Amino acid sequence: MILPLLAIALLLAITLGYTVVCAAQPFARCRHCNGFGFATTTDRKGRPKRGKTCRPCKGHGIRIRTGRHLYNLARTIHRDGTR
Repeated sequence: MILPLLAIALLLAITLGYTVVCAAQPFARCRHCNGFGFATTTDRKGRPKRGKTCRPCKGHGIRIRTGRHLYNLARTIHRDGTR
């Protein structure tokens, strides 16, 4: 009986923690460009240089978190349904 309660408490703590993170910091670094906004490449001498603009983040270097995106969708659907 103690094991299921422990698992439920752990899942609840993880969910609430992610909710707090999404509320406090809705944006995170882009996974593709590591927050630079562009791909880094090297020239023939091995020195890093700026590459193409990152397509997923459109050069901003940040992306919206999945939880915040779902919250925004739910809020939009609720607002449109209650007009």
